[in-house]
Amino acid sequence: LFSFAGKNIICMVGAGISTSAGIPDFRSPGTGLYDNLQKYDLPYPEAIFDIGYFKEHPEPFFALARELYPGQFKPTICHYFIRLLKDKGLLKRCYTQNIDTLEPHGTFYTSHCISASCRQQYPTSLDERSGVMYSKCEKCNSLVKPDIVFFGESLPARFFSSVQSDFPACDLLIIMGTSLKVQPFASLISKVPSSTPRLLINKEKAACLAWVVAMDFDSEKAYRDVAYLATCDDGCRKLAELLGWKEELEEMVKHEYAKIDSSSATGAASSQQRQPKGKTEAKADTTKPRKNNLAIAE
Repeated sequence: LFSFAGKNIICMVGAGISTSAGIPDFRSPGTGLYDNLQKYDLPYPEAIFDIGYFKEHPEPFFALARELYPGQFKPTICHYFIRLLKDKGLLKRCYTQNIDTLEPHGTFYTSHCISASCRQQYPTSLDERSGVMYSKCEKCNSLVKPDIVFFGESLPARFFSSVQSDFPACDLLIIMGTSLKVQPFASLISKVPSSTPRLLINKEKAACLAWVVAMDFDSEKAYRDVAYLATCDDGCRKLAELLGWKEELEEMVKHEYAKIDSSSATGAASSQQRQPKGKTEAKADTTKPRKNNLAIAE
């Protein structure tokens, strides 16, 4: 796959690249998000991200969003491998289904009023004491939500323009941690040239939908599709080793984790100093990664 000077690599990623950070995926039986939403009394699991349901019942989403708030989880080895591709000038673009903010420039950081006549922008904010996020627009009193795309909403125009320019020029497609069940994301795999190698790193072979040009790993005619069945972190370690980048990737992870830990310790100390004198209120430290939180990534 890397026996050529690929300069236009596209990564397509899903929830599987973040599970090692402690964030459950959506569909794994028993542990996935959709199997653990009973407390919200939803009509169906996906309703928590359905724009119609959100307009009537926003509370379940905001409860989840508090768990997902940026700063609680560290990027994974897979995230840093993608960054390494970028630093080396090899990454054309990363197309992600995730809203966990572990990739740069996550759309969770900004919010908009959902009223079409208002669309007032806000920074996504969380009150450290109450855990309350923005929920109502100060101008029109409509709901405010983070700038993630819900079911029932249109993708931004930039998505479609980027697809048109990126995929015809792609000389290697790397697909990681996704079941390829959500459209239009899943159909992107068919938009690269027929000669472009496609590498899937996933725990199982993705079940592409019938109308998508499926990946061919096993037939006698298979010529460009490769499946590496493992965790995304293990797959990226193996790629880095084959490319001679293993030590560079390990050093990047070590350096970045040290920076995150240092920042977290500083933030925790500063927060402690802000506590009112005479009070002994117990407070959870939300600056450090936590395991088993009901947070999501897709």
